[in-house]
This record gives sequence, structure tokens and C-alpha cells, in this order.
Amino acid sequence: MAAQPAPEPQLPPAPPPFTDPGQAAEFVRQFHREQPAAGDPGPRLLAVREEIDRTGSYHHTPAELAYGAKLAWRNAARCIGRLYWRSLVVRDLRHLSDPDDIAAECFEHLRLAGNGGRIRPVVSVFAPDRPGRPAPRILNQQLVRYAGHRVDGAVVGDPAGAELAELARGLGWKCAEDRFEVLPLLLQEGPQERPRWYGLPDDTTLEVPLSHPEHAWFAELGLRWYAVPAISDMTLEIGGVRYPTAPFNGWYMGTEIGARNLADADRYDMLGTVAEGLGLDTSSERTLWRDRALVELNLAVLHSFQEAGVTIADHHTESARFLKHVAQEQRLGRPTPADWSWIVPPVSGGLTPVYHRYYDPVDPEQRPAFLAREAW
Repeated sequence: MAAQPAPEPQLPPAPPPFTDPGQAAEFVRQFHREQPAAGDPGPRLLAVREEIDRTGSYHHTPAELAYGAKLAWRNAARCIGRLYWRSLVVRDLRHLSDPDDIAAECFEHLRLAGNGGRIRPVVSVFAPDRPGRPAPRILNQQLVRYAGHRVDGAVVGDPAGAELAELARGLGWKCAEDRFEVLPLLLQEGPQERPRWYGLPDDTTLEVPLSHPEHAWFAELGLRWYAVPAISDMTLEIGGVRYPTAPFNGWYMGTEIGARNLADADRYDMLGTVAEGLGLDTSSERTLWRDRALVELNLAVLHSFQEAGVTIADHHTESARFLKHVAQEQRLGRPTPADWSWIVPPVSGGLTPVYHRYYDPVDPEQRPAFLAREAW
């Protein structure tokens, strides 16, 4: 019987490229459409596709990176401050992946953004994830945030910073268990690497002591807050390329501090203390003591930042600015996706113009975007 020929070996299917060519092409077309000076997108589309076929990903030009980061802010459905998306300062630091270098540039980010109190919107974009080579991660939720210290079953400081403070102490950080102790910056180079911690230099952390325009006792509470809200635990995705280390900031709206950070029961929980100082009747919810204390707490925040010469917005002004942004985008034929529950401020929402209308639905697939960062 004649021998049967051996079957030809079946090659495994080629793995998909690390970066989706369709997402890359969509971004390149949008970039050229909105930036007419960039010219015909054809040659760039061919170059990007060839680079993805060859390496699994591609490298944004400096202009693409800068515009992509601004578009990510424009697309941020939970942000009320998008009127100024074009003013974002984009720092191209993609050549840096060493934690020491990243930490140093994060500190410089805070200096630039703080700007002596005239807060500037800034994003610092470090090395992207590459095939087989994930980029380092910042473990902090924000570049500046206060620690929480568990003492006798309670938390001294900010409960939202308790877990990171515990991790930092395990790495050797020494703390004083102060209510407003700035956390160190924690960086992790890889999923199996031990995180490193870096104490923030004094000149990077602009803080505002809080007082009240009418009640002198308020200053004796010893409250303060930092000036630059730099988010550091989100991934910037542009055209399929993911930048997991891309801290960014705008400036505060007063309610973020006065109605959430200092007022929430699972944060500093200061409403009862403020109500006591005001002499309010807290025996019944019907006295609206929480509401009255909340307004005075927010007034103190706005007053203190203004007295210190530090940029901050009130929720009425910022609501009007957001609707100006919506109108501008409509004139350009672009939707403005917005998450109503985030756009409407947590104080006097019904008194602001953003409350009384609907918005374009949020598209979770819209890119470029700042996204919740995936685990390693």
C-alpha cells in the first residue's frame, strides 16, 4: 500500500496587531479633518498602517499627540470645564520610562500647572504601552492627595488616601499622621516590580488654608486644600495607542472641595463641625442644617482661594461656561456628550442652567479619551 503523504503543517493564525489599525486610521482622518494645515491624510495613513504591520503599533507625531490629548479632554463626558480644551498644555515626555525620571517630571508638572496660583491646564504624556512592554504606572489617584491614617478603628486624615498610605508605609515612607499630610508619589515599573515612592518637594504642593469671610472661628478648624487637581490614574488613549502614565489637570470648581472632599461622610465629613460652629439646630433634618452648613463651607473655599490668588471656579459661572462650550460645538456640527449626573453640581443644582436640559448620549467607544486604567 502506498504511503500517504504527510499532512502539511498548519501554521497558527497570526496574532492581531497590538494596536487596532481601524482606530489608528479613524484618528488620523479626524486629525487631518480638523487640522486642515496637515494636508492630505493619505500618505500618513499608509505610513501608520505599514508601521503597525511591522511593529504591532505606531508612533504619534508631536502634533498628533498634542491634538489627540486635547480631543480627549473635549470628549470627557464628566467634565464641566471643557470650554478651554484648546488651551491644554501638552508635555511630550514619551522618551521617559524610568520611574526616577517620571517622578521628576511629575514634580515639574505640578510647578508648571500651579503657576504661582494662576492654574494652567497641563497633561504630561510618558511612554505608551508597547507590544510585550507595558509602560510604568503611577499608583496615586492624583499627583497630590492627602493620606489617611487608621488609628484606633478610625481614620485620621482623608479616608480616600488610607490604602495608598498603608502601601507607602510598607515601602518605607515615614509619616506624621497629620490630617493633611501629602502622600508620596508611588510608581511601579512593571507588574512584578516593587513600587517606588518619592516624597513631593515643598515647592510642588501649593496649598490654601481655609477661612470664612464672616466667621473668624472657621480658620481655627485648621482646614486646607491643595490647588492643583492632577488626575494620575487614567489611561490616555489616542488612535488605539494607550498612554497609561499621563497625569492631567484643570483647576478646581469649588464644590469639588467644599461639597465633596470636605463634606462627604466617607471623606473629611466636616458638616457637623461646621454646623456646630454656626450654632445650627442639628436635632432634625427638617432644620436643613446640612444644607446651610454646606453653603457656608463652600463659601469658605471660594473666599480662601480668592484671597490666596489661586484659580478656582464657582458652580454657577462654570455651568454657564459649559453651555457656551455646548453652543460652540453645535455650531461646528459636533455632539457634546455629557454625563448629567456629573455635569450638574452637587450644590444648588436646580439653580444652575446645566440642570434644565438634556445632553448628547455618552458613547463609551468615543476616542480619543481618558479612560479608567486597566490592571496590569
